[in-house]
Amino acid sequence: MTRAWLLVLALALPARAESPAFNYVLHCQGCHLEDGRATAGSVPALAGSVGRLLRVPGGREYLVRVPGVAQSALDDVALAALLNWMLHRFSAEELPPDFAPYTAEEVAHGRRRPLTDVDGARRALMEAIERQTPAATSR
Repeated sequence: MTRAWLLVLALALPARAESPAFNYVLHCQGCHLEDGRATAGSVPALAGSVGRLLRVPGGREYLVRVPGVAQSALDDVALAALLNWMLHRFSAEELPPDFAPYTAEEVAHGRRRPLTDVDGARRALMEAIERQTPAATSR
C-alpha cells in the first residue's frame, strides 16, 4: 500500500522518471518523508541538517556510505545527482562555501565500502559538528 501511494505521488510531480526529484520520491521519501523531516526514533532529518555533515571530516564520505545510499538500486550517475539534489533541496544554507557536487566516480568508490556502524559514525560526526558550532549560551 505504501509503495502504491508513493507511486501515485511520484506521478503527480512535474518530474521525469530519471530526475532526482522523482528518484527521491521512489527511493528515499518512504523514510525521509516528503519534506526531509525525521522519522521519530529511526531516521534522522535531512532538512536543515544534512549539509552540515559536509563541514566536518568524514561527513562527505558518510553520506555515500550509509546503507540506503550505498545499497541503492540507482546507478552511480543517478545517485550522485540525487545526493546533490537532496543537499540543495533540504540543506542549501548549511552547505560549506567550497561545496563541490558529488560525482559518479566518488559515489562508486564510497558504495564499495558501506558503513557497518551507522549510528556510531553519525554520532561521531554530530559531535564534530557540535565542536565546530560556537556556544549559543556564551552571552
